[in-house]
Amino acid sequence: MGILNVTPDSFFDGGRYYSRQQAVDRAAQMIAEGADIIDVGGESSRPGADPVSEEEEMHRVCPVIEDISKRFDVKISVDTYKSPVAEEALRRGAVIVNDISGMTFDTRMSSVVALQGSYVVLMHIKGTPKNMQQNPVYGDVVQEVYSELHEKVEAALAGGVERDKIIIDPGFGFGKTLDHNYEILANLEVFKRMGLPVLVGLSRKSMVKNVVAEGSDTLPGTIALNAISAVKGADIIRVHDVGAHKLSMKSVDIVKRFSVQNGTAA
Repeated sequence: MGILNVTPDSFFDGGRYYSRQQAVDRAAQMIAEGADIIDVGGESSRPGADPVSEEEEMHRVCPVIEDISKRFDVKISVDTYKSPVAEEALRRGAVIVNDISGMTFDTRMSSVVALQGSYVVLMHIKGTPKNMQQNPVYGDVVQEVYSELHEKVEAALAGGVERDKIIIDPGFGFGKTLDHNYEILANLEVFKRMGLPVLVGLSRKSMVKNVVAEGSDTLPGTIALNAISAVKGADIIRVHDVGAHKLSMKSVDIVKRFSVQNGTAA
């Protein structure tokens, strides 16, 4: 899943692809590099970020989604927790709603997803982007995140969403400390027990940035952690650098193939 931030303030690439043409050109580049999904977002969810209006978010993402859907044969995801934005994005060509709140910030979201028959990514978050990193505390972070995701899945099913359209995301960096993030990654296979596809989004985040020297490139660490994620069962990796990850996953796929042949966990 290639990340396309149509925002002026996202933590890594804010402002780079803010115009409609820049965004579509970036999508074309990621597709050429091997992206299977383009995830279009119009509101930064970095720690401390302020929300934007539905109208502004729709203005940012919907024309881009429409252009991509008309020009390319690729799955498009809309990164939003607002049901009106999701509804219009699905109408313009998106097929996945990537909701950082797991459909809890907007109670109408489940009905939109169910009615449209779209896929949905249910992510775990503690708090909101504005306050999520203000001393997040867990007893057992893996068990608590798993349980809360399970509750979101049950709520989605109760809201009419089909089970085979649900993807789960443990939410790296969303209300977690550095240790919380690495503990979840070390136990990622636990989330496979839910029987649903698992998405991992850790590309160039603080869990990478905070363990390297200040100013160092975060791509090598991102690739390493995504390789671990894939071996541990991640079905989708959400990345800024599609080409580099496409190459690295070739080696991961070989390891996974031999692990399956030998009956090991990967």
